[in-house]
Amino acid sequence: MNNKHDKILFWGCFIALITTSYAFFSRIYLCGGRFMADFGLDKVAVGELVGAGIWPFGVSIILFSLFIDKVGYKVAMFFSFACYVVYAVLAFMAYGTIQGLEGEALVAAQGKGHTLLYLGSIILALGNGAVEAYINPVVATMFKENKTKWLNILHAGWPFGLVIGGLVTIYLADQASVGDWRLVVGMILVPAIIFLVMMTPLSFPKSEREQAGVGYLEMLKELGGFGALVGFGLVFSQLGQVWGWPNYIAFILTAAVVIAFIVMTKSFGSGIIAVLILIMMPLATTELGTDGWISSLMEAPMSAAGYNPGWVLIYTSAIMVVLRFSAGPIVHKLSPLGLLATCAALATLGLTLLSKTGNAGVLAIFGAATLYGIGKTFFWPTMLGVAAEQSPKGGALTLNTLGGIGMLAVGILGFPFIGFLQESTATAQLKEDNPAVYQVVHTEKEYLLGNYDAIDPVKSAVVMDEVSQASLAEANKAGQFAALGKMAVFPAFMFFCYVGMILYFRTKGGYKAVQLSTE
Repeated sequence: MNNKHDKILFWGCFIALITTSYAFFSRIYLCGGRFMADFGLDKVAVGELVGAGIWPFGVSIILFSLFIDKVGYKVAMFFSFACYVVYAVLAFMAYGTIQGLEGEALVAAQGKGHTLLYLGSIILALGNGAVEAYINPVVATMFKENKTKWLNILHAGWPFGLVIGGLVTIYLADQASVGDWRLVVGMILVPAIIFLVMMTPLSFPKSEREQAGVGYLEMLKELGGFGALVGFGLVFSQLGQVWGWPNYIAFILTAAVVIAFIVMTKSFGSGIIAVLILIMMPLATTELGTDGWISSLMEAPMSAAGYNPGWVLIYTSAIMVVLRFSAGPIVHKLSPLGLLATCAALATLGLTLLSKTGNAGVLAIFGAATLYGIGKTFFWPTMLGVAAEQSPKGGALTLNTLGGIGMLAVGILGFPFIGFLQESTATAQLKEDNPAVYQVVHTEKEYLLGNYDAIDPVKSAVVMDEVSQASLAEANKAGQFAALGKMAVFPAFMFFCYVGMILYFRTKGGYKAVQLSTE
């Protein structure tokens, strides 16, 4: 950062990312608590509501990337701010729909409130995606010589926002649990107004691709047919679920886009981008999927020890802030791919150990969480750094499509799948331990990947005797911790992929960033 203008622009982007992560944390916190109770949702429905705040993130990143260089980064910034305001308004309206109602009127109002929350979550995620769509290429352009380092520092804004969100929601725990949770939601407008005021008077740079004279078609070639297949396949699949399209509609739209890409570019796409796309899907589920559920997963042992479970996420996020700000020498020492492989191994070990802490003390929980927190620290920004360094011709398109695919994967599949893991394990445990209670509380449901057996929260509420309540609690606990253990397969897969990439680059003389000439 060579001048005051660039410093303000960088920190404005940093605060915009804080806004997205505060929105993420506070909504997750409420989804697992008040939203679930106030609107009568089971774990898979909660997962779908959580996912509604994630998958549009990916849609807007990918779609913005196609034309953001044309409309300008500042337009994306204004759009994101408007989305935060609309989300807050819709959430406030949802709160108002259920106040003072009982019986059938309450049930009807819960459905309406859930719809408002779902719509608001989608709009919020579109705003979050717009933030990612402009901050990544802006920072990659400003720091062309050291992209991975500065993208890591930029993305320290994500865990920093989680820390702030965690502290705020814990401080306002009474409001969130029994009071007016609109205060928790409304806090999102504080950082949103700050970044709006900071960046409105500033000029945004042209992308590195444009400065180097690389044409639009060359950018499309870097993504190519494979990137279009995965990216737009996920986009149309999700839109089809939301709007109720038959599956063939999504297939036809995806095929049309892929054919258009192939005809225009005559390119499969960059090989390195194709590999990164395949890795990004389990990576996003590992990081964001686990972050989204970890507070509720740790609730029983932390509550038993007298602590708010949100402290686990705050702790791991604080680790990420410190380490991402220190990314420069770490990347220099290990190389981007060496760093990613190390993180994948630590995340695998951390999640495995966390899954075994159901009956452990607080120190054991935080010890395992430390490994997980260190492991996940560099995943997202370093992947973006590798994409920016190896595919600079792809500009905003390859950089943001990679993040968009990750967001879509975790929103469409990741969150509901983790909820499925919890529900299926919990119901199996309950069926074995207490078949009588199982017959009372279980219900058949369906989600994207098929049918599942769930524990109905409404039916569970009428089970009053202590033995039955104990069986329910033990079953839910088993489901929560089994989900963590099964999640470890994702970073394990990533580890082997990174090792393979390291070996590949060694045959090319080692990992080196690709430089574009500005002449």
